[in-house]
Amino acid sequence: MTHKRSITSLLCASALMLGLSACSDNKAPSSEKPAGGDAAASGTLDKIKKSGTIVLGYRDSSIPFSYIADNPNQPVGYAHDLQLKVVDAVKQKLNMPDLKIRYNLVTSQNRIPLVSNGTVDLECGSTTNNKERQQQVDFSVGFFEVGSRLLTAKDSGVKDFADLKGKKLVTTAGTTSERYIRQHQQELGIGEIISAKDHAESFLMLQNGRAAAFMMDDILLAGEKSKAADPNKWEIVGTAPIHEIYGCMLRKGDTGFKQVVDDAIKATYSSGEINKMYEKWFQQPIPPKNINLNFKMSDQLKALISNPHDRDQ
Repeated sequence: MTHKRSITSLLCASALMLGLSACSDNKAPSSEKPAGGDAAASGTLDKIKKSGTIVLGYRDSSIPFSYIADNPNQPVGYAHDLQLKVVDAVKQKLNMPDLKIRYNLVTSQNRIPLVSNGTVDLECGSTTNNKERQQQVDFSVGFFEVGSRLLTAKDSGVKDFADLKGKKLVTTAGTTSERYIRQHQQELGIGEIISAKDHAESFLMLQNGRAAAFMMDDILLAGEKSKAADPNKWEIVGTAPIHEIYGCMLRKGDTGFKQVVDDAIKATYSSGEINKMYEKWFQQPIPPKNINLNFKMSDQLKALISNPHDRDQ
């Protein structure tokens, strides 16, 4: 081995050590530094096997899919429970019962880049599968179907999108709802569209009177409503102009890892366990305020569970 090659090897080893020690197993890092940029070349399963760690992307306010409730270092939710089913499948596939989990916070704006560049191995939250995103990442089979509607005060006078003429509307930046409403702002006559950094901030702007309504996926609106001091003050209204399917994101072209992810989700469906998971998060009191969303499983979701697919519609 030459002197030059020896130095290079030492530098690479040091970089690897620094990358693996960036955060402890159950801490929630800031998510801005790539932790596995070579994953696309070597494959996610190889990356996980070599590092002994799987990196899970999570959201901090996508109730009830992926969010922080009581423990700031431990996400919870319906999508997170499905994500842990994938972790179990990876442990079995790689024969690594002691596989570690590293959590990495993502937002609507950075989630796709962090999956694409190898920082995050798998993101299961409230991410819509659509054709544009399919150019950058791959999606698992779908796990939820939603419609974009409006959250507003019961006395606001807003009952549908046509009632927003000349008024302010808030939505979350980087979402399909934001893209849709900006494309149709002029025809709807909306006075101003405000883009908040996350769902919690969007709802806060609505509560503070900075907007007349908050546009987002109906179930996410139900989640935000549940956090209000007086949930009965707010209502979800309007006919959904767009319908979408949520899926878990993984790096594009990684067929081996996608097979493990899809099989784990399909197994949860076929065993019937998905029904218990759904009841837990959508029809029972959930943290942090023990509010019951009372959100019945739709016929569309039942059909998706019966015949899983990774299409956008």
